[in-house]
Amino acid sequence: MRAMLYACFALMLTGCAAQDRYVQYETEAPKSFPKLTAIGYASLDVQPAKEQSQRVLMAMQASKIAAYRELAEQVYGQQLSANSQVSDWMLTADEVQASVSGIIRGAKVVKSYPAGEHYVTELELDFEQVWALYQQQHRSQRVKQVTYF
Repeated sequence: MRAMLYACFALMLTGCAAQDRYVQYETEAPKSFPKLTAIGYASLDVQPAKEQSQRVLMAMQASKIAAYRELAEQVYGQQLSANSQVSDWMLTADEVQASVSGIIRGAKVVKSYPAGEHYVTELELDFEQVWALYQQQHRSQRVKQVTYF
């Protein structure tokens, strides 16, 4: 008796299934795409290499990483953590930590050049290209057409 009741209930639920239509989706692009720019700096003197050519290469890499960090800050924001200590109504210690985390895809190096005792790298992130890269992995969709049978 109980099995018959479950079978009847399951049959009633399948009658409510939406098999009477076909939904077609399409991808919708944003109306505008911003371009972000970032500049990273690195000192040549503090690089831990003996030869000048090695210091230049290390500063190039460090300035590129600094520029990528700035782009990540613009895209994802910074997470701040602060701690203050007060004793006898006076501030005795104040500590602030900042961190950023994220993945930057599609950025391109616009310029990389020495400027005095520093090395400078300029990056550009075109969100039209980022959107195209994102569409290859995660296709957002909206209903284009519904056909009922």
